[in-house]
Amino acid sequence: MQDFGQIVGHEGIIDHLQNSIRAGKVSHAYIFHGEEGMGKKTLAYAFAKTLQCTEGGAVPCTVCKACIQCDSDNHPDIIRVTHERLSIGVDDIRSQVNADIMVKPYSGPYKIYIIDSAEKLTESAQNALLKTIEEPPAYAVIMLLVSNISLILPTILSRCVILNLKPVSSDSIRKLLMEQHKIPDYKAEMAARFSGGNIGKAIRYAASDDFEHKKEDILHILRYIDEMELSEVMSGLKTLSDNKPSIEEYLDFMLLWYRDILMLKATNDPNLVLYKSDYQLIKKQAGLRSYEEIEKIIGAIEKAKIRLKANVNFDIAIELMLLKIKERRNG
Repeated sequence: MQDFGQIVGHEGIIDHLQNSIRAGKVSHAYIFHGEEGMGKKTLAYAFAKTLQCTEGGAVPCTVCKACIQCDSDNHPDIIRVTHERLSIGVDDIRSQVNADIMVKPYSGPYKIYIIDSAEKLTESAQNALLKTIEEPPAYAVIMLLVSNISLILPTILSRCVILNLKPVSSDSIRKLLMEQHKIPDYKAEMAARFSGGNIGKAIRYAASDDFEHKKEDILHILRYIDEMELSEVMSGLKTLSDNKPSIEEYLDFMLLWYRDILMLKATNDPNLVLYKSDYQLIKKQAGLRSYEEIEKIIGAIEKAKIRLKANVNFDIAIELMLLKIKERRNG
């Protein structure tokens, strides 16, 4: 389990959490919001460890019994809410949170509940949790780790401190990859640039033996997507995505392509383009497409990612995305 001092980026959030500890104004409910791989879990567990440290400071001592228990994922007052189904149901919340929260902490000053992938909470589960958030015991802290905040009820949002994770700088990620993961500088540079400020993605890209091959495979489709028939694009993506877990990486590469087009259209600065070898084609696309059209395409790719995570049929999710990309331009 990492400490605040070992976390790369997110300085504003860390300052907020540490200041709340110093001031004795720790909230009873937090939402850590950011896409998968941004560091929500790392921040939440660093905060939980700091809260449980017997020294009571804004930085954990790392040597007390509580810190050692935290580092071994064995602290009795840090409860990870688990679920066996695709969604987190009302019974999960009732049995693991509501029925347990009135029991005082075993050893720490706080009883902390961490709900990962909290966007999977059903509406009834969120309503059950709401009752607890509204009237929690003084020692309770509930942390929701959320990738898609639009799926959380407004009544929950209004009662939580919302911490939005921002992208980490490419330089910081490159340094992390080189120093902590011993990644060669050229590979660390590429992974950092294509990660979009997401440390988890950067680590995954840097560790992937076929990162460059995947990028080139999807580029081959993107270069000719306007000339290809819908069925051809579908077939190409299905072939690339026979190994389904990799589809998210391909969609990420597509997002970066269209963000390059949008960035170049807005700034006309070639230095901001990631796909530098395709600068001329990206420049042409920026001239052909309107801002609204590019933004709709980016939105369609992001929706496809959400649908696939929700186990929507692969063909349906991808076809809906491609229809938006292939939509005829007006004028």
